[in-house]
Amino acid sequence: MSTWANLGLQDSASPLMEQLIFFHDHALLILVMITVLVGYLMFMLFFNNYINRFLLHGQLIEMIWTILPAIILLFIALPSLRLLYLLDEINEPSVTLKSIGHQWYWSYEYSDFNNVEFDSYMVPTNELENDGFRLLDVDNRIVLPMNSQIRILVTAADVIHSWTIPALGVKVDGTPGRLNQTNFFMNRPGLFYGQCSEICGANHSFMPIVIESVPVNNFIKWIS
Repeated sequence: MSTWANLGLQDSASPLMEQLIFFHDHALLILVMITVLVGYLMFMLFFNNYINRFLLHGQLIEMIWTILPAIILLFIALPSLRLLYLLDEINEPSVTLKSIGHQWYWSYEYSDFNNVEFDSYMVPTNELENDGFRLLDVDNRIVLPMNSQIRILVTAADVIHSWTIPALGVKVDGTPGRLNQTNFFMNRPGLFYGQCSEICGANHSFMPIVIESVPVNNFIKWIS
């Protein structure tokens, strides 16, 4: 989870989030190079006398500043498209979780296991344990197996919500009357926190999400 003065992204807990971080660093490097080049050119303008008696036309520089940005955009667009298709790919999920957004809590259904279902509310500040996180902990956590392909179906019962877990690189809108799906693969155990990131009303930031990633044996014991 994010902590104070954390300027970067959270540590990834899934292969897709690792790819998102790589793409972020790749795009940031290109932006830094463009910023340095443009800053250097603007700085050098201060020392230019704006006089060149041999300058009659500038086809070469016009070609350069037309073609070069197009090539730079290709370097950003191709990895972006690859990642976009990777995020949408669902490969034989082991577990399907259904998440339903309400004002202001989430409902979950494990439809593969005799319809195990429960509601998940934020824990009020005055009821928090000593090791709990204010505005982030819930009374019923989602328990899911690590090293397994998880499919999540997201919808909403009232207004648009958004099921978001930054450490897993997952953000899915829950829209009333519509079922959206995505997948993730957790490659380490732990607790992963998220929140509703859609502006669905005054209290949308008070409907947190907590995933507990456990070994498969522990998950089987929990679900039974």
